[in-house]
Amino acid sequence: METMQIGRAKLTWLNGGVNFLDGGAMFGVVPKALWGKKYPYNDKNQIELRTDPILLQLDGKNYMIDSGMGNGKLTNKQIRNFGVLEESSIDQSLGELGLSTDDIDALLMTHLHFDHACGLTKPTDNGYESVFKNAVIHVSQVEWDEMRNPNIRSVNTYWEMNWKPIQQQVQPFEQEITITNGLKMVHTGGHSDGHSILLFEDDDHTWIHMADIMPTHAHQNKLWALAYDDYPVTSVHQKEKWMDYGYKKKAWYTFYHDAYYRAIQFDESGSRIDQVERERYDYN
Repeated sequence: METMQIGRAKLTWLNGGVNFLDGGAMFGVVPKALWGKKYPYNDKNQIELRTDPILLQLDGKNYMIDSGMGNGKLTNKQIRNFGVLEESSIDQSLGELGLSTDDIDALLMTHLHFDHACGLTKPTDNGYESVFKNAVIHVSQVEWDEMRNPNIRSVNTYWEMNWKPIQQQVQPFEQEITITNGLKMVHTGGHSDGHSILLFEDDDHTWIHMADIMPTHAHQNKLWALAYDDYPVTSVHQKEKWMDYGYKKKAWYTFYHDAYYRAIQFDESGSRIDQVERERYDYN
């Protein structure tokens, strides 16, 4: 597991699963001749994407950014269509750190698409139950509302089994919420109507988790939006805003989906000055 310290914050990437999605869908209108130079693809035009939550240890609390792919919740058809080769092993990852799911104080949910929210619940003999029983779950009010009442498009990714068992734990916020000193969640919209990012500032130490408006290092270009984005123009404007903000502070940008980098630090011009690479595995 890769770990890094940024100011008071310790970040550790847990094993949340892996899937392979169509590269064209992940880069929208960007031609393959361009995005193919930035991110590897296989003979099916698919790219490898992690779904790895970040354990954030800060001021004596254990937070987790998103929840992974989950276990035993996808049908065979979904596993095939979503290119899932590995489901979550969050219990094992936490166990290696001397922790369990009961030790998580809060979930910081950037949004509630299945690949981020399936890890919130697990199957039981009588249905589903919460995985992180002691955790408060923070998510934007807009996202929480759509999760429970999806539209014709979002019904394919907002699933009842991911929200009903945890609804008593959810504390939704409006535009932004301060989680603890220096750490806040900010509603951006874009990828989904209720999508949020995380911002941490501690003196001259800054990191920004852009979630799915910059899911991989190859999406650094402000104009490169996903075909999966519900509001791509919003994604572009929000990415421009938060990349400009972070560049001035030489911020680190952390990733949930990137199969090659856990975090990258950029300078004022947007050039890479430091990075944390992910240990690679062979899935063949």
